[in-house]
Amino acid sequence: MRIKKLLPGLILSALLLPCAEDAAGIAEKWALELEGGAFRVGRADVRIPGDTGDRFSLKNDLDVDDGSYSRARLLYSPAPRHTLLLTIAPFEAEASGRFADDTRFADTVFPADTSLKAYYRFNNYRFTYRYLVKETARFSAELGGTFFVRDARIKLETAEASDSDDDLGLVPLFHFRLMYRLNPDWALLLDGDALASPQGRAIDVLTGVEYDLTDGMQIGLGYRILEGGADNDSVYTFALFHHAAATARWRF
Repeated sequence: MRIKKLLPGLILSALLLPCAEDAAGIAEKWALELEGGAFRVGRADVRIPGDTGDRFSLKNDLDVDDGSYSRARLLYSPAPRHTLLLTIAPFEAEASGRFADDTRFADTVFPADTSLKAYYRFNNYRFTYRYLVKETARFSAELGGTFFVRDARIKLETAEASDSDDDLGLVPLFHFRLMYRLNPDWALLLDGDALASPQGRAIDVLTGVEYDLTDGMQIGLGYRILEGGADNDSVYTFALFHHAAATARWRF
């Protein structure tokens, strides 16, 4: 709850921070990235509570819907080699069907052979700093760190009952962006955030190609993988989503 109360202030601070002018009068450099496409569910396993709930799969035990997604990212470069980023990435998936056995989820037991709907939400907000560590005529590498704010929810619902589990938390991630230019117009790209620990992991990586449409605009196509989860007494949840992505970036 504490993070949820602070979230609006964190977002506002991230938006206002780049407005402060550097003492040396460095010109501001902004860019806006938009991404959208389709996703397919590769895995969505749940057990809540993590030590006493019943494990089920939105993909294998229910009929899960593939869907579409979108996200946006605002970039600010206060000086050469330095970039600040704010990412807003909403995500939702739905499933429906019947469990073969009685299934305990949160504080409710959902009876077998009862029609139900499942909702999976994984909205996330990210505040990133990255630094250009290497640049040549063809290759560039940027490394940094991300504060990853997740707003997750899993809900099961029947005609007679419903229950849900909400998770709001802050996770630090390692950030990277690698680009290899094939020619003056085309480039290969690997961009993402990732981290693993004994308690769980988070991986969100885009790989693809970019084309310089104009000096200030790039478009691209690629594949994004979103994978991760946690395993503890409170929650067991691991998910994998495959994305077909189209991107556009404007610099201004």
